[in-house]
Amino acid sequence: MSLLFSPLRIREVEFKNRIGVSPMCQYSSEDGYVNDWHLVHLGSRAVGGAGLIIIEAAAIAPEGRITPKDLGIWSDDHIKGLKQIVDFIHGQGSVAGIQLAHAGRKASTREPWNGSASIPLEEGGWQTLAPSAIPFSEDHNTPRSLSSEDLEQIKIEFQSAAKRAFDAGFKVVEIHAAHGYLLHEFLSPLSNNRADTYGGSFENRIKFLLEVVETVRLVWPADLPLFVRISATDWVQGGWTKEDSIRLGEILKTKEVDLLDCSTGGNVPKADIPAGPGYQVEFSEAVRKTGILTAAVGIITSPEQAESIISKGKADLVLLAREMLRDPYFPLHAAKVLGVDIPWPVQYERAKR
Repeated sequence: MSLLFSPLRIREVEFKNRIGVSPMCQYSSEDGYVNDWHLVHLGSRAVGGAGLIIIEAAAIAPEGRITPKDLGIWSDDHIKGLKQIVDFIHGQGSVAGIQLAHAGRKASTREPWNGSASIPLEEGGWQTLAPSAIPFSEDHNTPRSLSSEDLEQIKIEFQSAAKRAFDAGFKVVEIHAAHGYLLHEFLSPLSNNRADTYGGSFENRIKFLLEVVETVRLVWPADLPLFVRISATDWVQGGWTKEDSIRLGEILKTKEVDLLDCSTGGNVPKADIPAGPGYQVEFSEAVRKTGILTAAVGIITSPEQAESIISKGKADLVLLAREMLRDPYFPLHAAKVLGVDIPWPVQYERAKR
């Protein structure tokens, strides 16, 4: 029996299998709006049988975008387009989720295929924001350190974005606290040298994330899952560590967070990351021992590998990114490899055998 294709129930939401599409920025929006690209990109993965599809990082405010082409959820006007995609995903039996994000000091950059360089203010860039006025790299703009008033405003923006996500029909919200973006910047001593109650000790550095979680939970329904994505290590001495992530997992479990999505890195430009098949799975396994559910990510490319992660109790979900770009129908193909008979879309049944 395949555990990869067993259902998973979190609160009142059931995922038909343990395979999810990891949020992947497409840098294809205008003023934050979805378009036909997003519908086809995400819809094809729903047709392909994924149990969960997390739409890419959606900026909670214009200044929270990584690039000018980022998806947004800072306006009620964004809801209609998102709802069309959500309805299609749910119509295929998949669950739609969305990642709420603020890019912090890594905002105001060009799209990857245009070099990812910081955009100067005179060329349409904007003032970046961060816990401390420490640029991500020598090539990035220096951010403005956030005031207490700024922090209150950002919490409101996360909360308002969560309300819009519910109105659009999403069943999962994931708070983005990974990859060197704003909430991760608070967690790591490499990017947070504040002298107030949001800096210094572990307890102080996690405080803003906890406040965002609590603020979102006030409006996100109790019967729907709340995820948090973290970078479980900075891969740099003196930075955020696996042990910190385990401590955070224990705390978030008491804050009505249902699952930690365990990625790594992204907070400094020159970390020594030992990338290889499943190289981040150890972190989801370690955090899972606290009792909180976890998702594993990172060069998961084969059905057998994904099955092993779930069957050995290293994670509750596997989230695929690049492999899903290569093969939108990975779940359908994986089921065949693992000897599991799952329904195909009726329009495709003639190709099942």
